[in-house]
Amino acid sequence: MKVLFATPECAPLVKTGGLGDVSAALPPALARLGHDVRVLMPAYGSLPARGRLAGIHRVPAEGPWPEAQLLELEPTDGGPSLLLLACPQYYARPGAPYGPPGGGDHPDNAMRFGLLSRVAALLGTPRSPCGWQADVVHANDWTCALAPLYLAQWREAGMAVARSVVTLHNLAFQGLFPMALCDALDIAVQHRGMQGVEFWGQLSMLKAGLQFADAITTVSPTYAREIQQEALGFGLDGVLRERSGVLHGILNGIDTQLWNPATDPLIAARYDAASLERKALNRTALRQRCGLADGAPGPLFGLVGRLTRQKGVDLVLGGAERLLAQGAQLVVLGSGDADLQQALHALARRRPGRVHVATVFDEPLAHLIEAGADCFLMPSRFEPCGLNQMYSQAYGTPPIVMHTGGLADSVTDAEAAEGTGFVMREHSQAAFDAAVQRACTAWRSVARWRQLQQNGMRRDFGWDAPARAYEAVYRQAP
Repeated sequence: MKVLFATPECAPLVKTGGLGDVSAALPPALARLGHDVRVLMPAYGSLPARGRLAGIHRVPAEGPWPEAQLLELEPTDGGPSLLLLACPQYYARPGAPYGPPGGGDHPDNAMRFGLLSRVAALLGTPRSPCGWQADVVHANDWTCALAPLYLAQWREAGMAVARSVVTLHNLAFQGLFPMALCDALDIAVQHRGMQGVEFWGQLSMLKAGLQFADAITTVSPTYAREIQQEALGFGLDGVLRERSGVLHGILNGIDTQLWNPATDPLIAARYDAASLERKALNRTALRQRCGLADGAPGPLFGLVGRLTRQKGVDLVLGGAERLLAQGAQLVVLGSGDADLQQALHALARRRPGRVHVATVFDEPLAHLIEAGADCFLMPSRFEPCGLNQMYSQAYGTPPIVMHTGGLADSVTDAEAAEGTGFVMREHSQAAFDAAVQRACTAWRSVARWRQLQQNGMRRDFGWDAPARAYEAVYRQAP
């Protein structure tokens, strides 16, 4: 099949979260299955030059849409081609993909990602600007979710178009804009009501994808069930229940070449399940890097991620003194809510040698935390998939997680013979503190802890199985 993978970000070029990692790993896995895969993303102004240019394709101006270009980069190592959508008035600007350097959103994001969606859809029609027509257009999140709508509109007009799939990476982000933009976005009048893009008086790009995609996927089986309920449906649970027949939950994988303690060049000492004693060398290196005291009588806990309440960082703060009372240490890496960052830095100042907090982006430190920590903290209130809990198991670092979304699908509680971590059944301070206590108790039993580590390291979290599941969805789409 010819598959177009449309995304707003792709690591290592642009990454703000898990979508960037998925966009870097799933298309190559599909290519290894024999499919002709091309990745489409904007040519942001801050994008580094990478790869050899194979062609430039003109996307002519039409209606409300400005002229643009597709810059086609040659594939490497048999992987997918990369198509960069160049439109200087929309993408040649500093800052993150979605907003200026100071934070917030670009005011014209509707048009910026409307154009991305439209070009993705064009590549699934005979009007494709580059002479290559996709059989499947795989759109990711709200930023690409108008593509299924455009394909549906052209199909209604009698055009032979690609099948469409939309993947939800986080339903909380829906692409909400004023309904007055429907004309500018070229949304047909008949699709502007409740059975189309309208969502409580606003235009929802994500709802458009859910209504018009031939298939819907999300990033774990449990999350696919959770989002059909009011608590985690963010107002779209009714739409998802109506479309449950084409909704599929597929657990993300991880890049097992990039995240592999046996080959990782960013850690102090490489190791595998048969040489776990070498993991202690990474703990020593992590302590030295972070200014933590040697010889602590408890485990070293690590946390890497967004510092938000959704990620349960407030529970970590609420239980920090009790955690440290176990003789433990704590290393935190990430950025997020200002009040949580300030509270974590205050904790580190109160507990020098016991707590280290870095609110920066530091990829080498992220790898060293996975390798050097004894236990990983990820008590998210909800988590569509999550990747760090899988990295942690691959590195022999049992995680503490909430029983939700992809965390429930990828971590088995330590009470089971095949246990790989510590699972909280309710999101409360008491449940978090109890999980920390269980982890500290298990850590003091060398044999039990080693079994937990080896169980996790034997898990296969690679992309081959998820890629085959996506292949099946592509084939099943009408």
